[in-house]
Parts: sequence; C-alpha cells; structure tokens
Amino acid sequence: MKASAFVYPWDVNGDPEAPARIAALGTAQVTLASAYHSTRALTPRHPRHRVVTAEHAAVLYPAGEHWTDRTPRPYPAGDWAPGDAFGEAAAALVDAGLEVHTWVVLAHNSRLGAEHPDTSVVNAYGDRYPWAPCVAQPATRAYLTDLAAEAAVRPGARGTELESLGWYGLAHLHAHDKTAGVGLGDAGQYLMSLCFCPSCREGYGARGLDADALAAAVRAALEPVWRGAPSDGGWAGVEKLLGEETANTARAWRDETARTLQEAAVAAVRRAAPEDFQVLLHADPVSYHCGANAGVDPAHILSVADGVVVPCTGGAGLLAPFAREARADTVLAANLTIVSGMGGSPGTLAADAAEARRLGATELRLYHAGLASDGDLEAVRSALAGSEPPRA
Repeated sequence: MKASAFVYPWDVNGDPEAPARIAALGTAQVTLASAYHSTRALTPRHPRHRVVTAEHAAVLYPAGEHWTDRTPRPYPAGDWAPGDAFGEAAAALVDAGLEVHTWVVLAHNSRLGAEHPDTSVVNAYGDRYPWAPCVAQPATRAYLTDLAAEAAVRPGARGTELESLGWYGLAHLHAHDKTAGVGLGDAGQYLMSLCFCPSCREGYGARGLDADALAAAVRAALEPVWRGAPSDGGWAGVEKLLGEETANTARAWRDETARTLQEAAVAAVRRAAPEDFQVLLHADPVSYHCGANAGVDPAHILSVADGVVVPCTGGAGLLAPFAREARADTVLAANLTIVSGMGGSPGTLAADAAEARRLGATELRLYHAGLASDGDLEAVRSALAGSEPPRA
C-alpha cells in the first residue's frame, strides 16, 4: 500500500539530511503541515534545535492579501516557521523524490477564540471553548472555507488532507489538561460539546427546538454524572438522557451544519486546485463525534471528497463503515501512530497494515516522521520493506 508520513516544516527546514531520511523510510508521499494549531514538539535529529514551540494556530506560509481587514483571518507563524516555511520544506521534499500533500487544520484555533470569544463553541453552562470555533457561524464558515482552499493548494502540493473540518467540542489536548476527573463517557462528551452560541440557538429554533429548554435538559442529564454516576454510552445513551425526539432533532441540525461546511470547503479547494488534485478528510464514521477526526456520514463524505484518513491506532474497526460505501477509486487511508512514546506501535506496523488492508484500507498514514525516535523509524523502514524489524 502507498504510505505517507506526516511531517512539520520545522522537521525539514535547516536539516539538509531530513528529506533523504524521510524518503528512506519507504514512503512515496509526505503530508506536510501548511496550517496547524499550537503545539510543542520534539525534533530529535535536527542539527539546530530539539524542541519547537508553536505558540498559536498559524498558517505556515505567507497568507494572501485578500485576508486584509477580515475577521476571522489566519495568523502568521512566529519564529518557529518564518516566511514560506511550507514552501521551503515542500521544495526540499520534492527534490528527494517525495510527493507532497498539504495537511490543513481548520476548526481548531485557541488564539482565535481568545481574541474573538464570540467565535467559540458555548456549552449548556455558558462556558466558552476558545479552541473550538463554532462551525455554524456564517463568518467562521466563510473563514474556514477560504482557509481550506488557500492552505490546501500550495505550490508543489498534489493533494490535501483536511483535519478538524466539522464540530470541535470538549475533548481537546489542551495545555495542562485536567478534564478527566469525571468519566463523561461518549454520551457525556457529546452533551458537553453541544453549542449554544446565538447561531446555534437560531439553528435549533429553526428545527422547532427551544434552545433554553434544550440547554436545561443537557444540564439536568449531566447532573448525575457530576455526582459520580456512570454515563450511558453511545447514541442510545444520548437519546435516553435527552429524549429520542429532542436528541435526534438537535443531531440532525448539527449533522447538516457540518455536512454543508464540508461540501463548501471541498468545493472551494477544487476550484483553486489543478486537475487531479486529491482531497481527503480526517474523519470518524459516527456523525455526532467531535474533534480532529470530524464526525461524518460515510456515504455522504465519500460522495464529496476523494476519500478519508481514519484513526486506526489500537484497531482499524472504524474503516469498515467507509469501506461499505467506497468506490473503486476511493482512498481509505489508515492512520497509524508510529511514535512509541505517544502510544504507537511501529514494531507491529506490518501486521497492523495488513489488518487495515483486510478491513478496506487502500493507503497508510504514519504519524509522525518528525517526532519518532531513530528506533521507531528503523522499525518503519523494516515494515515497509517487508523485512523483520531489528531486535532491541
């Protein structure tokens, strides 16, 4: 199967050996970040640094002049990715024989929420989530659509992978995160991710729901959870907590909101892109799920995009709903973590890839070539070459 490794520009720029090292893994492609959220990352082989701190969400190239006087608009990167960091890295990787696709993070931006609080998701208690722009708001939707097109279609790129193109909610790898003290479960996570900003209140109202009554129902449903009662799991748990009609009416509006945004963003990318430019979404086959892997309806999203990137670390079961809807040319990329210290298992990559293929995967995504140790990368090389990994 074709494999692509995720890479940041700062893994490549300033390290003349990086492109050849990545190519030697046996991957045909890299998925190179062009718009990314805040992070703190190790660079274990870079000759100039060992830690890169990306202080806020930013575009890793010079944003176009059309953003002038617009709100929201993308932020330029600081010294962690100056100038056209993406373009510099992409050129070096192409010269090494690698195909470059962009990696675009969209509805995940803590600086946007901090500077423009009205753009954020608001939960049933009135708490704002600054990391989560509300995708129902017209100005935010326009921003995300235009950002998707610009950040996706960069010089040298032959495709894109759009991450966080849908609802973001409570779950978030935030700095010094301390939200695991109460076991919310799947249903509780969803209830804590429902948005009650003015745009969402209007949306619920258009579906015949009273937003105040819905927020009160969410708070009442969660009260036993705060006292330590177990949360019912899955969608059946949400229906039990809110009532079947209310739960499904709210979900239908949120699903429609995400679907139409995904349609608009993919269409914008295609208008800006050359012919045969590949468009994939990071996706979860359960439409009410929130986060980096946007919850989608598999049949719908595969009618819009060329395929999906699906989280498969720890098991590839999420591929099956997409495989049932796939066409002959659909890309189903199994995303496998190859960093041992981040829960990955590079030593079992060959077996994990074989299982993903059995469940319908056509390609692999390897997270993350810049973060992995030398030992992890050697295991990847061995797996992709079809040989046994070295013994420790």
